[in-house]
Amino acid sequence: MGSGHTHRLYRPGRSLVHALPPHCKLVAAFCFVLVVVCTPREAVWAFAGYAVLLAAVAAVARIPPGFLLSRLLIEIPFAAFALLMPFVVPGERTIVLGLSLSVPGLWGAWNILVKGTLGVATSVILASTTELRALLLGLQRLKLPPLLVQIASFMIRYGDVIADEMRRMSIARRSRGFEARGVRHWGVLGKSAGALFIRSYERGERVHLAMVSRGYTGVMPVIDEVRASRTQWAYAAALPLAALTVCLMGWTL
Repeated sequence: MGSGHTHRLYRPGRSLVHALPPHCKLVAAFCFVLVVVCTPREAVWAFAGYAVLLAAVAAVARIPPGFLLSRLLIEIPFAAFALLMPFVVPGERTIVLGLSLSVPGLWGAWNILVKGTLGVATSVILASTTELRALLLGLQRLKLPPLLVQIASFMIRYGDVIADEMRRMSIARRSRGFEARGVRHWGVLGKSAGALFIRSYERGERVHLAMVSRGYTGVMPVIDEVRASRTQWAYAAALPLAALTVCLMGWTL
């Protein structure tokens, strides 16, 4: 796992959230999302409390609201699916703005939208305060299967290589006067996709042979061990514990 590889979501900073070890943040994010999922959908106020907790974490991490909200747009396709539920789910009907909507469908749409949005926001905050290399080291520290961690590492690192190859192929097509304008050009795009696959496969073989020649045995070495103190674990546990309190109140009230 080499260094120097950053991603667009990461925002360098010196906040308390940035300073936490990656495995602490991974555990905190997972537990927070788990608590959100376990919250009854009827406890509407509880989800507002979760949003306030995430806003507080974003403020501590010095993440601008615009940056966070723009990254939440990735869930629009899932939101579109949820918005169809009040129209197609059978059950008791109610009138909203002159439309006959399903009551179970409305609750289902609300459940998907609010929990999905909170989950995506948690992921964005995690990615904004943790470098990719640190995330991979955190996964190793949590004893996830090494093969899965290696696959994720290679996918992240060579995703940019493949994207750059696609860009060069696109420039070559345009320099020859090609513009995809309809179905009749799908054949050219299909051949380009096939050529990209072959190039990527060949490059992957060359990279693997280079790694084997340098002593690779199927396990990536851990460059540095990141250990967390009790204080850091306490800081990381503050978010899921506060969310758990809200969840228990949601079930009892």
